[in-house]
Amino acid sequence: MFAGPTATILNTPDLVTSNKARARHGLPLRPARFDVLRPQRLAAPATLYVEAYSAHPLEDDAAGLYAPPDGWLDKDGAFHAERPHDGAIPVHVVELDPADGLYPLPYMGRQADGSAWEETSTAPYAPPGAARQTFYPDARRLYEEIERFGLGDLGAPVELGSVADFAFFRAAPSGGYTTGPDSERLGQDFFVYYPYHLQSEPGLADLARATNQVQDVLASGEYAGVQWLEGSPTVDETLYWLGLLIDTTAPLVGHAAQRRHQSLSADGDRNVVDGVKFIASGVALDERGEDRVGACVIVDELVYSARDVTKVDARPGGYEVTGGHGGVVADLGGYGPPQLTYLPARRHTHRSELRLTLLPERVPGVTGSLAGGVSPVDIATKDAAGLVPAAMPHVSITKYSRYAATGTGTDSPPVAEEEVEVLARIDANLADAPLAGFVCEGMSPFGMADPTRNAALSVAVFAGLPVVRTGRGNTGGMAYRTDPVFISGNNLTATKARLLLMAALLKFGALPPAADPFAPTLDERAATEKAVARYQTLFDTH
Repeated sequence: MFAGPTATILNTPDLVTSNKARARHGLPLRPARFDVLRPQRLAAPATLYVEAYSAHPLEDDAAGLYAPPDGWLDKDGAFHAERPHDGAIPVHVVELDPADGLYPLPYMGRQADGSAWEETSTAPYAPPGAARQTFYPDARRLYEEIERFGLGDLGAPVELGSVADFAFFRAAPSGGYTTGPDSERLGQDFFVYYPYHLQSEPGLADLARATNQVQDVLASGEYAGVQWLEGSPTVDETLYWLGLLIDTTAPLVGHAAQRRHQSLSADGDRNVVDGVKFIASGVALDERGEDRVGACVIVDELVYSARDVTKVDARPGGYEVTGGHGGVVADLGGYGPPQLTYLPARRHTHRSELRLTLLPERVPGVTGSLAGGVSPVDIATKDAAGLVPAAMPHVSITKYSRYAATGTGTDSPPVAEEEVEVLARIDANLADAPLAGFVCEGMSPFGMADPTRNAALSVAVFAGLPVVRTGRGNTGGMAYRTDPVFISGNNLTATKARLLLMAALLKFGALPPAADPFAPTLDERAATEKAVARYQTLFDTH
């Protein structure tokens, strides 16, 4: 079980001081009728009297079906084993013990100055040192709360521990430990989006380290599958990446949530339970016991191929199949077992040509500048620990839209120099990122942009930076090849094409640069077309 970045599924509502605490300490009360109960641990055993027949409005109606209560409380609150009078309250006696686990209780915490907590921070827009965290550091507490408070469809507990043993890992996690000798840093060791003014994002180096960690864990052979938790807008990207690089025969599944854990109608808990159900069922395995589905995202009781799903709306049910073909590989079956609905035709995990165990340790990169010339350079991309974080490829996305700043009619040939953003990024990559490329989210079905941007992206290609063309938005069809020096993104979205291009750069390295990227020779064009063809094979099959 891996805790990933900015994960709503691991995020909880702010701990707000309860009215019980406010009344105890003379603080202004909140107007709510009831206190919110938050999971907490008892410090000592306690005996409670629970009013009988109070679990349901019609429970008393079926009182004849029940055994007698444990006793009765009189009007003064004294307990009696025998009913003292007709008005006494029937009760059950409950012995609570800290060893039982978490209990829902009013939150009694206050700020250091004695005031009530009204939000996560001591004040709006407070710096990190004056803000508490709402994300769990890993999924251990999440799974405990699901088992402790989750209610099965037929009234039984939600059982996870009886189905599987879990090991909990942190890969670019959402919460971090900020005190002690091994204290962690926000934005470097853990990544949150809440409080919103403290939002942080993992970088390419963090992705490399997370990939190495997942591969190391699965290489042990001890695990039947992986669950990865991440924010809903990006969980499909990470799972697609892991499905390309991780060499494993075990299922990889990702989960997200549209609503925070513990909040009204939170969806993440059910997604986690469904993931355990899916992996434990073995439905993803072939007759050799090897995964045949590839990396998946399991949300809303559906199993999506990670390659072919994206979040399109911030609400439950806000995931859609992309690419116009397949996408939903299994249904969780409601009360029944999971059922496969189709098998992906693309290569993944132990069948991927991009899996970590096959990637070379060194590939060619490029360095220099457009003005001074571009030269090949040897780049170490893999070592004994796995991917080298500093060598991760930098792939940018540029998006086509009509009515460019400069028109390009037949009497106005395209001038690449007018596309200053693309050319600036090429030079920046040549200076700092020897493995780099572009994805052009262009017009459907060809993935082309306007002539000026096409010309600038051609300069990138002949400077050694491969360019992928995809359709715009949630593409429903193939991006056809119109120029053999560009890679067709097939039916991938731009964000997925970016990840595949990053992985391809780790396998093949940069394209052969031309002496003058603005005016390649016929021989240089032929060499580029030959190199691009290898990339195209990966995009056609992964």
